[in-house]
Amino acid sequence: MKMKVAIGGDHAGYEYKAKLIQKLESLGYEVKDFGPYSTDSVDYPDFVHPLSSAIEQGEFELGIVICGSGNGVAITANKHQGVRAALCWNEDLAALARQHNDANVIALPARFISFELAEKLAEIFLSTPFEGGRHTNRVNKIACQ
Repeated sequence: MKMKVAIGGDHAGYEYKAKLIQKLESLGYEVKDFGPYSTDSVDYPDFVHPLSSAIEQGEFELGIVICGSGNGVAITANKHQGVRAALCWNEDLAALARQHNDANVIALPARFISFELAEKLAEIFLSTPFEGGRHTNRVNKIACQ
């Protein structure tokens, strides 16, 4: 069964998002684009909240959010109790977000990394499993419920 991935962001992340969707689909992922659908200026919460709700409800296994700095989309996604979004700008952070934190959303800073690096980070994030073990108890303490 194909992994289902949610992707969204804002106008600053639009071009990376469009290219990432093509790449991920070519690798066999089932991808849903939560928008935006152009480079016209938008408010990222309008796209990140629906994406994050879909992650929480189990409609998608993992998500990718992209904006200029990565911060706005990460902050917004992390308002959802069932989301653990990690802002990543290098390969080690992308791997550790999954291995140690069981992050289910990666936030990418389009204005600070190349598309080639964004593509690599997404691939690492989507293919790296959670290690569990000693990390499980820590992850279980993250939510404020």
